[in-house]
Amino acid sequence: MEERKILIVEDEKKIADTLKLGLIENGYHAEVAYDGKIGEKLFFLYPFNLVILDINLPGLNGYELCRIMRNHHPGIPLIMLTSLSRLNDKIEGYNAGADDYLVKPFEFRELLLKIQVLLKRTMNQHIPVGNMLRAADLEMNLDNKEVKRNNKKINLTAKEFQLLEYLLRNKNRVVSRADISINVWEIDFDTNTNIIDVYISYLRNKIDKDFSRKLIQTQIGMGYILKETER
Repeated sequence: MEERKILIVEDEKKIADTLKLGLIENGYHAEVAYDGKIGEKLFFLYPFNLVILDINLPGLNGYELCRIMRNHHPGIPLIMLTSLSRLNDKIEGYNAGADDYLVKPFEFRELLLKIQVLLKRTMNQHIPVGNMLRAADLEMNLDNKEVKRNNKKINLTAKEFQLLEYLLRNKNRVVSRADISINVWEIDFDTNTNIIDVYISYLRNKIDKDFSRKLIQTQIGMGYILKETER
């Protein structure tokens, strides 16, 4: 069975350690961070399949951390685990990018069910986790930064690689130029520049030009989509 890695970001040590033990007993691999900053470091160091995080964290609160994780890995399932039960708190959590919300105290069985549902959804939607991203015959290895299409190696610049990675992580979903600007260039979208269109053109020349099946498609008035299916 494929190892399922879960990151727990929880500053209450007793709760965090109990969750880790329970997850391990149920066949998961779990890592714990006791504050937001350490959680952020672990998230960028290792590939995880799902994250459980508290809101009131030292160093970096759960809302901020959730947004960082969601921007870096749009497809990863995120569960908010907190004592804040007001509707506005839940709304803020969902707006930050959380997939689900669990209020303390809770039954561990309920958390397990939420984890199972989210991981099953992830697999069914083919959302990439780990160090390999794929779409049709296109492959990206995040460890050695190698890209291949139909086993043919493709050389990309650093920015082209980042752009393709973002498209792959969002495959079969339209992303706007503003989305790309914020997540790849990390700047506010500037309507006076066509830099995104230019880099999309660069990618197409390298990824699609020599192949009959075109993966990177334009959705007029909306943005771009890396489409895995031909339909």
